[in-house]
Amino acid sequence: MSTDAAQHGIGPGHPVPTWTLRRAEPEDVEPIAELRATVLRADLQRLGRFDEHRVRQRFRDSFSPDHTSIIEAGGGFAGCVTLRPAEDGWWLEHFYLAQDLQGRGLGSAVLRELLGRTDAERATVRLNVLRGSAAQRLYERHGFTVETQDPVDVFMVRQPVANTPGK
Repeated sequence: MSTDAAQHGIGPGHPVPTWTLRRAEPEDVEPIAELRATVLRADLQRLGRFDEHRVRQRFRDSFSPDHTSIIEAGGGFAGCVTLRPAEDGWWLEHFYLAQDLQGRGLGSAVLRELLGRTDAERATVRLNVLRGSAAQRLYERHGFTVETQDPVDVFMVRQPVANTPGK
């Protein structure tokens, strides 16, 4: 993944005018762990799985600065996303946006950027999302389909989209 990205406009009428991706640094682990706990709390509580310590520690244990990007919008920390190599393509994980920025097009813009990269490689992308999470609809809008599910997680896959001239 690129260590820096150009600024991207969200579009007219959206309150977040521009965003950037930057490579995560080791010191980003705690702000991301806090964001994760905040963003996942309601879904994990609904599933009977929220644990104040575990939600943060699971992120700390899997944090990979080399594959994680920090999303900055409006000059500050807006979220993060990890795109790590897998045997048959990529795993998209730890995609968290500050709650006040959700539903404003930022998640879709970041996802389009990342999927453009994976499509250029003709690579499959997989992810998992908590059952009943609104995020599943975002992923479905971007071509992900359900592969399997269990009582807690929905595992999704997206095949590469061919880049056609003029698109």
